[in-house]
Amino acid sequence: MYRLIQATCLRTLLLLMSSVLFALPIPGSEQPTVRVEPTNSVGPRMLEQQTESAVVRDYLLAWQTMGKAFEENRADLLAAYFVGVARGKLVDTVEEQKKVGMSTRYRDLSHDLKLVFYSPEGLSVQLVDRVEYEVQVLDHGDVKATQRIRCRYVAVLTPTEVRWEVRLFQAEPE
Repeated sequence: MYRLIQATCLRTLLLLMSSVLFALPIPGSEQPTVRVEPTNSVGPRMLEQQTESAVVRDYLLAWQTMGKAFEENRADLLAAYFVGVARGKLVDTVEEQKKVGMSTRYRDLSHDLKLVFYSPEGLSVQLVDRVEYEVQVLDHGDVKATQRIRCRYVAVLTPTEVRWEVRLFQAEPE
């Protein structure tokens, strides 16, 4: 199973790196379509292809982690990809829904990513994501509502020893 997941992740990373200009369906029916706009200029520092790929990969993994945390009401999962204010707000939301016996199921359908700023020191990347997702609200496991949402997210990611983590995560309805 681990090799299958590893092979899928590698395949996804290669697709993202080789097809920046085109919308890409990532293998697997549950995976969103991802489009990354070319990064000609993102601030005073050049953004290397390897860095761009890592930022995109970790941002998408953050979405998957967030979805799992909300569906399972497990705020501890957020620590893997979220820090600071972003994690604090998400943890508060998970804890609130847990108190009332609710959970939320997210299924992101598409991401249209644009990296807009890379700090001179290489310590932060800002991106804008026009995302489309489906959200279901569950009350003690029963689906009570389903809604399809288009939203614009602004995110700031900072590097750690092993990955880029989401520090700021703010939604703006379209």
